[in-house]
Amino acid sequence: MRQVVLTRFGPPEVLQLREAPDPVPGSGEIRIAVRAIGVNFVDVLARIGVYPDAPKPPSVLGYEVAGIVDAVGDGVAAPRVGDRVLAFTRFGGYAARVVVPADVSSLVPARLSDAEAAAIPVSYLTAAIALKRQANLQPGETVLIHNAGGGTGIAAVQLAKRGGAIVLGTASPGKHAALRTLGVDHAIDYRTGDVAAEVRRLTGGRGADVILDPLSGRSWRQSYRLLAPLGRLILYGASQVVTGERRSWWRFITLLLQMPRFHPLALLNDNRSVHGLNLGRLWSEVPRLRPEMDALLADLAAGLLQPVVAQTFPLERAAEAHRYMQSRGNIGKVVLTIG
Repeated sequence: MRQVVLTRFGPPEVLQLREAPDPVPGSGEIRIAVRAIGVNFVDVLARIGVYPDAPKPPSVLGYEVAGIVDAVGDGVAAPRVGDRVLAFTRFGGYAARVVVPADVSSLVPARLSDAEAAAIPVSYLTAAIALKRQANLQPGETVLIHNAGGGTGIAAVQLAKRGGAIVLGTASPGKHAALRTLGVDHAIDYRTGDVAAEVRRLTGGRGADVILDPLSGRSWRQSYRLLAPLGRLILYGASQVVTGERRSWWRFITLLLQMPRFHPLALLNDNRSVHGLNLGRLWSEVPRLRPEMDALLADLAAGLLQPVVAQTFPLERAAEAHRYMQSRGNIGKVVLTIG
């Protein structure tokens, strides 16, 4: 089979297409003939060498896939051979065939394409856990979503609107019109505008009830200050660690120094809460997350949610997909495809 291998840490060209033996499913596992692969910013962090959970090179990146079950191991009653599924892969996803535990897969709603299905697992489950389980978002509350044009940002916008929230979203000006059609009530220019001043203006000085921030550094400090009383801040990424195509320890250390320290007494006196979310470290919690995933798939099947795919690239152009994602020009998910 074909797979894209991270040969060493570095720029996108370190991702090389290679041949490997087909994996064989063991007990409780299924093998998927992959048709589409979701590309996430954590793949970029892993590629440049600043994501500690990633396997060391040579390795295969990729957290989510969609395709057809073509083999099952002992003890697997469902899914069955021939079923269309989406699944979490926890690395190893940039490949023509992957083996995963059966319980991390789900049937794909018939109305969705393979590329749309591959855009679901990481982005939508992250957004659902953040908004529903951690933030307990209520109708009428105001939620600020940073990087609202990314895959997880758009998923969060859709889920927040479904929950009756007022949605503020930060993005570059060229994305504002598209984001408004997707449900953002107020789009904020983070490049040239004053995000803090605009949030205070839009909320009458009160601040946002919920803030989703995948940026890190100074942004986390500002987001905390923009919380309303009883506000909840969800930290789920560190995309500002990357400014170029190679690892910069100076950049990494600078961001660490800029990050806020949340003192328990300050949280108590401010009546605010801070939550961290790393889906990659919830692998052992799959049974507890099944209700959220099933609810998402029901809404996706009914057309109440709709994955947005910004652009697809064939597997052999994974380097180009990474470069496109790092340009931050995408509105929606970047997806690799296998014909």
